[in-house]
Amino acid sequence: MLDGGSATVALHLPSTRWASVRHTARTVAASLNRNWLTRIGVLLTAAFILAALIGPLVAENPLALTSSTLQPPTWAHPFGTDNLGRDLLARSLSGARVSLFVAIMSVALGLIIALPVGLTAGFLGGTWVDDLLMGVTDVILALPLFVLALFVLGITGTGGFTVAGIAFGPAWKVVGLIGISAMPFFARVARAAALVERQEDYVNALRVVGVPRRRIVWGEILPNVLPPVIVQAFLWMAIAIFAEAGLSFLGLGIQPPSPTLGNILANASSTLLLGAWWFSVFPGVLLVVAIVGLNLVGDGLNDLLDPQVR
Repeated sequence: MLDGGSATVALHLPSTRWASVRHTARTVAASLNRNWLTRIGVLLTAAFILAALIGPLVAENPLALTSSTLQPPTWAHPFGTDNLGRDLLARSLSGARVSLFVAIMSVALGLIIALPVGLTAGFLGGTWVDDLLMGVTDVILALPLFVLALFVLGITGTGGFTVAGIAFGPAWKVVGLIGISAMPFFARVARAAALVERQEDYVNALRVVGVPRRRIVWGEILPNVLPPVIVQAFLWMAIAIFAEAGLSFLGLGIQPPSPTLGNILANASSTLLLGAWWFSVFPGVLLVVAIVGLNLVGDGLNDLLDPQVR
């Protein structure tokens, strides 16, 4: 009788697996027809991604020197040249690729660390495990990114590093710093959503029929936690692009001659009085396009996933 009753309960459990993710995708698609700011954000973000992925494949060598130093934009050099005669279009597009790489990988790293922490803390809310995990995230949250970068890079330097015989470039240090800084924000959002989900009837029903905790957390709660985390991911991609540019501008990120938008702008600051406006304008425009586009997409998702706004 117990087995039959359990089977009946299991048969009538609401099917929630990935339903929230599918609902989010449908909501995003529908929003493009009525939210013009979100449409602009999608267009700007798509333009930046295409420039970062395709641009370096068709542009000149960003390290190649020419005899034309600080040349204004021409057909041969649409973005002009820098103080060493290098093509600014090629360098800006290569810098955009670095920014995109850092943004994606740092957010991915933050999510990989934060989701298990946030889900575990939320599902076991009010216990010593929750207090311990949130205490660690609070400590990390108290460390400003640039202060942490000064500490880490001051000890290890700005070059690459090797782990277990595998060499990693300097960009991976920036990825690690930004990813660790983003982790507490993702963990807090995941925990808050998990605290709400664990009170739902379907979670109690799954416990009654003997479904393991691990399956409840990763199979049922995780899909319903992802939408607000995805919103934070888009917003943090914009923050990561800005942070990477800021670290490079201060000389703490990827070092010249490898181009990034940040170190291009740092080099351009010494030529502003010479009238070389193109040196800072074009890389700056690319940086603004990425940050504004991702922020608009994140804000649009945040509004669409808010039940009160809907």
